Amino acid sequence: MGAEDGHDIAQRARPAGRNRSDPLWNHVKSALNRLILKGELAEHDQLPSEAALCQRFGVSRTVVREALSQLVNERVIYKLQGKGTFVSARPDDQDFIGTTIGFSGELTDKSRPVSHHNLRRGTVMPTARMCKMLGIDADVTLVALDRLLSVDGHPRFIVRCVMPEHLVPGLDRLPMENRSLYDTIGREYGIKLVRAERWIEAVKAGPEQAALLQVPVGSPLLGIESVGSDARGEKIEYYTAHYLTDRSRLHFAVSAPNI
Repeated sequence: MGAEDGHDIAQRARPAGRNRSDPLWNHVKSALNRLILKGELAEHDQLPSEAALCQRFGVSRTVVREALSQLVNERVIYKLQGKGTFVSARPDDQDFIGTTIGFSGELTDKSRPVSHHNLRRGTVMPTARMCKMLGIDADVTLVALDRLLSVDGHPRFIVRCVMPEHLVPGLDRLPMENRSLYDTIGREYGIKLVRAERWIEAVKAGPEQAALLQVPVGSPLLGIESVGSDARGEKIEYYTAHYLTDRSRLHFAVSAPNI
């Protein structure tokens, strides 16, 4: 965005009037928020400089910084060091936590470009946790598939999945790059997951997760643990995942239990 564009935006953002009992920063924040909601500032557009906003609103730099800080906290805008302040992408609502179709399937339904990058494929022996979650013995061989999923080219989700090898023989040798796991096991093995239990907790990105998701170490993530079963109740899939939520929200639908 050029200087003239920033000048025009600052001019449009100038509030027409305000309630004197409200803090100045709140009116600056509201004016900028209105431009974003109306689409006059699009996703990833750069905001005018602090100096330009001070001039147009007739306020101090402290007031502008507080308004911008509030918008950053609400994830309406984001800052890039040395580059400026930009409008955040509007969050998508994701339903995959409450369904069995999985992250990539839910996004495919919304016609979003999802890419899958294989991090690891092969057979492994189960850990004690895998045995407990899948209800298997320690001598059962598992097929492991670790993947990085991206949306619109942005890394979003690291998932580490295992399935009993006797249920999906040869899965580790199938071409899985940019292919849906659930579609593949449905076509190749006739397996359809109809039920999933999931546990969710707030975690921080470690060095490996941060590098893969292209975020700073310590960034907030959702840690997810899941067990998927087929129509007979047989446990088919166990996965752990780290999910970056800065560009999306998770949607749940709940109802009262039958009495």
